[in-house]
Amino acid sequence: MIAKTEEEERDGARWSAVEEATELLHEERFREALVELRRVLQADPRNPYAYYFLGIGLFEVGEVDAARDAYLACLKLAPTHLGARVALVHVLRMTGDSRGAIREGLVALSQTPGDPDALHAIGLAYHARGDEPAAIKYLDAFLTTNPELEVALETRAILAALRGEPEETDPDDD
Repeated sequence: MIAKTEEEERDGARWSAVEEATELLHEERFREALVELRRVLQADPRNPYAYYFLGIGLFEVGEVDAARDAYLACLKLAPTHLGARVALVHVLRMTGDSRGAIREGLVALSQTPGDPDALHAIGLAYHARGDEPAAIKYLDAFLTTNPELEVALETRAILAALRGEPEETDPDDD
């Protein structure tokens, strides 16, 4: 059996420390999760998982700027944390910082080329910035990853609008 390194053990302990909070997030008990995550961070202010999940909880309760700060804190500790990077792209886009969103999206893609979530996020960021050709490029690339039906339909609708195509109508509506 291969012995775990000290870093692997520390990482495992940090992941274990957020398990209760992640359960609370899954149960949509966001305020309770936030209390638990703050407790975890008080005990270990270098836990990137706690910052990531804190960002999720803060976003869910409408504290978008605080969520952005939590994702940034996660990335400071764990620069390759893809979930935090993609979430940051969405938050920056939503707060009007499309340039920052695109920058973070490009970092995500450089770290994980072809990642569907990164492709989708950067496509939406380019769309928010008004760069339709780039938005189309990334959203088309996202569709080649075979995303879930709902997000694929939403993306196709965005692409149709960007291309000036007429909306498809449901034949049953006639």
